[in-house]
Amino acid sequence: MKRNGTVWGVALAVLAISSFVATANAGNCGAKQAQLTKASGDIVDTAVGAGQFKTLVAAVQAAGLVEVLKGDGPFTVFAPTDEAFAKLPEGTVDALLKDSKKLGAILKYHVVAGKVTAADVTKLKEAKTLLGQSVAISTKDGVRIENAKVTATDIDCSNGVIHVIDTVLLPKEDILGVAGSAGQFKTLLTAIEAAGLTDTLRGEGPFTVFAPTDDAFAKLPAGTLDALLKDKEKLRAILTYHVVSGKVMAADVAKLSEAKTLQGSAVRIDTSSGVKVDDARVVKTDICAGNGVIHVIDAVITPPDQHGK
Repeated sequence: MKRNGTVWGVALAVLAISSFVATANAGNCGAKQAQLTKASGDIVDTAVGAGQFKTLVAAVQAAGLVEVLKGDGPFTVFAPTDEAFAKLPEGTVDALLKDSKKLGAILKYHVVAGKVTAADVTKLKEAKTLLGQSVAISTKDGVRIENAKVTATDIDCSNGVIHVIDTVLLPKEDILGVAGSAGQFKTLLTAIEAAGLTDTLRGEGPFTVFAPTDDAFAKLPAGTLDALLKDKEKLRAILTYHVVSGKVMAADVAKLSEAKTLQGSAVRIDTSSGVKVDDARVVKTDICAGNGVIHVIDAVITPPDQHGK
């Protein structure tokens, strides 16, 4: 993508930016309101022409999302300015530009499918992004997307609309990211990778994972774990028996007597003395992730058809 663009594309983008007015009312909740101008440029070309999104444009290029955001859409982009990126800790942008997968996830967290104008945004409490996670929208003190303030709105593009924000939005870590940060699920994460379930548990979900700790795996008979890591089908069955579709918080779990797992069988839930899932005790609850929730258990559980094998 070249930065110079067409003369008209740049001119229209500059016109759109310069047309913001500072009048706040109940309709725009304090955000500056742009006079909608039908632009000939798409989202990428308009961002290039505006001049205040150089880092964003570089990031879009590095993440391989140029063609996506030049597509038909329509898209709504909450666009962080160069100053917003500059607020990130030193070295963060450089590191992200070298990690296209993580960068792509962050950028998709700024994009909503469909053309959502400022008038529409103020009626919403959240909006689902291309990443799959939703961003929270608040209108109590101006308009905020998560912790970012909307500073200008309704920059019209041929394939959508841009709203300017003053802070880079960072998506919540997925279940595997949260588990990795916790430090007590190293064996579980190794098993998930060996079973080929990484992409599944990084997916949109939501999922509820009853996660055995490293100590839980250590309680298995000698040689069991090594054997499982070599038997992908059996390992996959055991791991998916620890996962329930949907985000089931502790308060919800306590109301259930069983829950169907991704493996197909249902786990038993007993709340007569604490909370037990099959024979495993739940030792910590409600560790939230961007695509679900983790409840920590103190033993590895196995599907009924695996008992004794």
